[in-house]
Amino acid sequence: MSLRTPTLSRKTYLAPAKVNLGLSVRDLRADGYHELHTLMVPLSVGDELEIGPAATLTLEVSGSDLPADERNLVYRAARAYLDAAGVGEGACITLHKRLPLASGLGGGSSDAATTLMALARLYPSQVSLPELALSLGADVPFFLLGQAAAAEGVGELLVPVPVPRTALVLVNPGVEVSARDAYAWLDDEEAFTPALDVGAILAALGGERAVPYHNALQDCVSARHAPIREALAALGAAGLRSPLMSGSGSTCFALAASDGQAYDAARAIAAAHPEWWVQPAQTL
Repeated sequence: MSLRTPTLSRKTYLAPAKVNLGLSVRDLRADGYHELHTLMVPLSVGDELEIGPAATLTLEVSGSDLPADERNLVYRAARAYLDAAGVGEGACITLHKRLPLASGLGGGSSDAATTLMALARLYPSQVSLPELALSLGADVPFFLLGQAAAAEGVGELLVPVPVPRTALVLVNPGVEVSARDAYAWLDDEEAFTPALDVGAILAALGGERAVPYHNALQDCVSARHAPIREALAALGAAGLRSPLMSGSGSTCFALAASDGQAYDAARAIAAAHPEWWVQPAQTL
């Protein structure tokens, strides 16, 4: 039975990207997942979703050849919410894909979380969004928070953290990296790492010295993908601080002293590497 008849018009939502300001893989768990410690931060860039009421659930995708059915995480998120809320109507959803695929920016997870939140506004119910989010993927609950958070477990244990507004540059060299492969390579090398020093990372963000973060997956992934090494080198050569790969890759980022420096550096890198996806951004 429908909870209510939707009257809201179609709205546009930003599904923000994220970067990992450090990613420690502590160990391989007995359940086959990995024990993580990371600091995730949402960004000013991302995908866009247009969502409005409709008689049935439909999804269109622009900017990518992603499927528009149950193979798409947005569709699965919408279907999960509508079913859990007992909604008889549907939604008309258009996903404008701006972020590169399989890039370590959390695009699919953010799209799913944004879909859940939009539908909860359209069709209010007592459904637990965090529970639905976790059923869709380990990173999805983070995007419900709308702010930076330290994450442990498989990424579902979240503690909000105040991160100062920071300008940065994102570079994706056009390589798609499977997270499954990245973690398998780490397991083969048993290259597990200690917990992050979140306090030291936060203290360094607003300064000029190197930020003491690391990404446990970076060495094994970049060893197999030369373009990632090239992207990290290009960020450093542009005068940006503390280049690092985000998540399982292949997007890399580095910090800028100002929005102006980030814009100038991004423009220079894009001119030198027109085949790369390059974006200045700010933390939210």
